[in-house]
Amino acid sequence: MNETIVCTVGNVATQPVYRELASGPSARFRLAVTSRYWDREKSAWTDGHTNFFTVWANRQLATNAAASLSVGEPVIVQGRLKVRTEVRDGQSRTSADIDAVAIGHDLARGTCAFRRTGRAEAGAAGPPDRPEPAWETTAEGDGPEATHRPAEPAAVT
Repeated sequence: MNETIVCTVGNVATQPVYRELASGPSARFRLAVTSRYWDREKSAWTDGHTNFFTVWANRQLATNAAASLSVGEPVIVQGRLKVRTEVRDGQSRTSADIDAVAIGHDLARGTCAFRRTGRAEAGAAGPPDRPEPAWETTAEGDGPEATHRPAEPAAVT
């Protein structure tokens, strides 16, 4: 409940690694996030420190991320931040992981063509097929066949 939710903007640093696990699909990749600042002495934008995060995706997000992302592409990642410290061979190591909820290309830096994934995928349990709802708004007191249309503009004389 009290989790740290982050939204990061950076570049894909490693090719996503996709795995089929007993619990479902999983994918991971490294995300490079570099700060930029205006250097007054140089009168130019300068790169600051780069932070690296391991991004973890599960289920359909993992499948789509593995099929969509390539090294160097600008992305936006939203998810739960997990900072871990472990000791290996007497040395303390700290890593920062993001358990992704959403991943998308950064459209401020390029274009993207979105394609929905099919529902007929093996093991995908989607909602049952239902007929398309009637999206027209009905006026109160009218039958379901009558649609509500805005009034015609008054004639100006």
